[in-house]
Amino acid sequence: RLIGLILVLLSLVLATVYLRETDSGALHEVQRGVSTLLHPVTVAGERIARPFRDAHAYVDRLVDTESENEALRAELGLIRNQLLRNQTAVADVERLESALDYVRGPRFPEDYTSVVARVIQVPSNPFRQEIVVAAGSRNGVTRDAPVVSSDGLVGRVIEVARRRSKIGLLTDQRVAVSATAVSTREGGPATGVVRAGSSPSAGLTFDRVSKAVEVNVGEPVVTSGWREAGLESLFPPGLRIGTIRSVSRQDIDLYQRVQIVPAVDFEALQEVIILTEAR
Repeated sequence: RLIGLILVLLSLVLATVYLRETDSGALHEVQRGVSTLLHPVTVAGERIARPFRDAHAYVDRLVDTESENEALRAELGLIRNQLLRNQTAVADVERLESALDYVRGPRFPEDYTSVVARVIQVPSNPFRQEIVVAAGSRNGVTRDAPVVSSDGLVGRVIEVARRRSKIGLLTDQRVAVSATAVSTREGGPATGVVRAGSSPSAGLTFDRVSKAVEVNVGEPVVTSGWREAGLESLFPPGLRIGTIRSVSRQDIDLYQRVQIVPAVDFEALQEVIILTEAR
């Protein structure tokens, strides 16, 4: 303690003397001499410390940049997600507008009303061509009701629950529809039955088409919607099914072999229109 007190008093005395003397005083000369002696050491220490300070500053900037990049990447992810949601919403609106245009347009069958339903389950395997939609008996859906899209015939309802329904697609072996090939040529139209091909990749087959009737590639095929003896087809007339892709006639066959390209892309279905009879 005594030494500390002596040092404090000495410091006060030296500071007082230093402040009162002129620039040419003894303490000022000592200060200048010490500064001159220590200048090389100060410069050397500055040069030695500079790389460490620069490295420290670089690391600080690197950490700040990495943090900023992380924030920018997170913000970019949010923007991309929002863009994807916006694009999905636009696509949904376009599909619903297309369905609405079809329902309001001249191609929509008379004496029917529409139930637009979202597809909630796609075919589980190529040999089970059925989908499930979010509409059921509470929406007025009944078994065997025709199902269409704005492009054409999709299939028919095969099971109905209160809130959902199962639809057999035209590519399912259990679904068949009476059809007519539309043509401007003279003579009767080509009629037959459209059903799934022999394999999932075979598309649709226009079966039981008489050899006496000319059928040409590119002709559209629609539902015939027959009515006879108090009975009628499940499907109204004029629903587009597809376009004739190929025709072959062989002597050993009773009928022509006609393949159809479906009008509907069954793998891209997201909404369908179920037809219910107007009351």
